[in-house]
Amino acid sequence: MSGDRTNDNILRDKEYKMMNDKDIEEYHNIGRKIKKNGKYNYVDGRQITDQGSRVYDVAGYVLPSVTTILSRTKDQEFLKNWKAKVGEKEAERIKNLSSVRGTAMHKYLESYIEGIGYEDLTDTGKQAKSMAEKVIEIGLAPVDEYYGSEVTMYYPGLYAGQTDLVCVHNGKDTIVDFKQSNRPKREEWIDDYKLQIAAYAMAHDYVHGSSIEQGVIMVCTPDLYYQEFCVSGADLRSWKHKFLKRLDMYHDLKFDEKEQANVKIKKEDFKNEQSD
Repeated sequence: MSGDRTNDNILRDKEYKMMNDKDIEEYHNIGRKIKKNGKYNYVDGRQITDQGSRVYDVAGYVLPSVTTILSRTKDQEFLKNWKAKVGEKEAERIKNLSSVRGTAMHKYLESYIEGIGYEDLTDTGKQAKSMAEKVIEIGLAPVDEYYGSEVTMYYPGLYAGQTDLVCVHNGKDTIVDFKQSNRPKREEWIDDYKLQIAAYAMAHDYVHGSSIEQGVIMVCTPDLYYQEFCVSGADLRSWKHKFLKRLDMYHDLKFDEKEQANVKIKKEDFKNEQSD
């Protein structure tokens, strides 16, 4: 009979009663194509490795990358202790596997956002695809439209980098960063992720005259445990100030290195003069 209701319909009605309007909207958004909004005109940048550090050639500037600035100014004690615990060889293996898996996960997510196909049939690639699908299912459901994917960000004269996604997330202009992790993250472990988001938000606002309202960090582990960390409002402003302090530290380090190099050169010149 046309008036009969199937078990599926009854279950669906029950699920809807347990969901608010926002949940229902996100439920219907799962797996759908994200609309592109061409509001911002992004420029391409070129990554260069200069004396072991990553720099960007973008818009006529050669700028240190955000990741280089943060890695040069962070406390390395935890990393040293971890390497001592697992051994140098195992640490290198874990690092390389994480890098390959993270790159593959990012590639799947970029392809999904831009509406193009991508497959990696290696074991690591298949694992990365499952992780990307989890991010798509949960993390990208509230994304209404996007401005750019794999966008080069730069603050003229100061720094540059590449963010994974600039979009409208829950109605707010947002910087999104995708992260793979070997295990769930504690909030206190992700300071550098928040600093990264803050740096990109400042650069985007300065160059494009925007007002980025929040940053969202989407994390997924190989066993498909998804986490999301949001930075907005006064918290985002605080992380912007903290990044600027790290930027000052980086330039102080670079200045000290130049001074030491000049001293070394002067000593060598003096020795050469004495031997003449």
